[in-house]
Amino acid sequence: MNKKFNLNFFSDQKFRSLFYQTLVVGLFALGIYYLTMTTAHNLEKRNIATGWNFLNNPAGFDISFSPFLDFKSTDTHLKVYYVGVLNTLLVSFTGCIAATILGFVIGIIRLSNNWLLSRTAYVYVEFCRNIPLILQIILWYSILLLMPRIKQAIEVVNGFFISNRGLYSPRPVYESGFSIVFFVFIVGIVASVWIAKWSKKRQEKTGERFPVLWTSLALIVLLPIVFFFILGSPITFEYPVLKGFNFKGGMVIRPEFIAMFLALSIYTGAFISETVRSGILSVTKGQREASAALGLKATWIMRLIIIPQALRVIIPPLTSQYLNLTKNSSLGIAVGYADLVHGFGGISLNQTGQAIECMVITMATYLVISLTISFFMNIYNRSIQFKEK
Repeated sequence: MNKKFNLNFFSDQKFRSLFYQTLVVGLFALGIYYLTMTTAHNLEKRNIATGWNFLNNPAGFDISFSPFLDFKSTDTHLKVYYVGVLNTLLVSFTGCIAATILGFVIGIIRLSNNWLLSRTAYVYVEFCRNIPLILQIILWYSILLLMPRIKQAIEVVNGFFISNRGLYSPRPVYESGFSIVFFVFIVGIVASVWIAKWSKKRQEKTGERFPVLWTSLALIVLLPIVFFFILGSPITFEYPVLKGFNFKGGMVIRPEFIAMFLALSIYTGAFISETVRSGILSVTKGQREASAALGLKATWIMRLIIIPQALRVIIPPLTSQYLNLTKNSSLGIAVGYADLVHGFGGISLNQTGQAIECMVITMATYLVISLTISFFMNIYNRSIQFKEK
């Protein structure tokens, strides 16, 4: 008995799909291999060194702003990378917090019945969104450079001085026992989160509300203060003192960081405000009217009814704004902010000539930071979505 074999594999849809995908992946891998080999050949032809040994070489330059690590010109390029990453994370993290607060406030004000408030918020949003970010960074930096010189520094409050070199403030000196106070503070935060979840379940079952706010304030603020005094105030402050042409002691926040923080926060806050406004408008008007009919206060309606539902619309674009702010922090090179691009991707690259290696590390770092932000924001987004039963 003769068996006929169908050799026309392309008539099978699954085979065709697998074949074309394999072909695309193969061509992509071949292209990467070609680019890699061509680059290596050209580098060797021009006698340009390659490899990662340059990371252990002395940097040979100073970094003006390094609040987390003590940096000297004799330290390695690898430490330049660490300083740049920490500075990038610092301005990104603080900027995201400030932009979120500002964006929520402005977004709610945009919907206010007060004509003056809503129009003022509208002007702010349209102005900030339509001016390039780099110009706003340079504007804030220029304003800060117009501050008084170091000898004419303005004392804002006791121990805080502002000049064109930055904001000088007392530096905390931690003593024995402060770690216990910090531990109590962390425990208070964890306990407050647990109490908030327990209170929500309790209210759903019994309808009774628990004073979560006051309990959390007591655990996070009052309890650490009590331990602070019990342990004999285990913290002192080193105040800045003007000696010669600069302040000695204390700590300083450089104008480069302040300009970046203000520009990133104000610029991104304008976009977040529109996201918040659209999220609030996505909640049907009947929700507000039904809540008001039950006798709830306007602030309660916004906090307990409108915002929780609006978050399901707000969080996805809010994640994009966080990613944009983090990537926009690389514009700090325009004012000399010592972030990852300025220090490692700029000065170290020029001094070592290892352009490809520095750019690969810099790009990979931004990729990891962005993916981490997306990961946690997606977890939070899933937690607030409606659960189908």
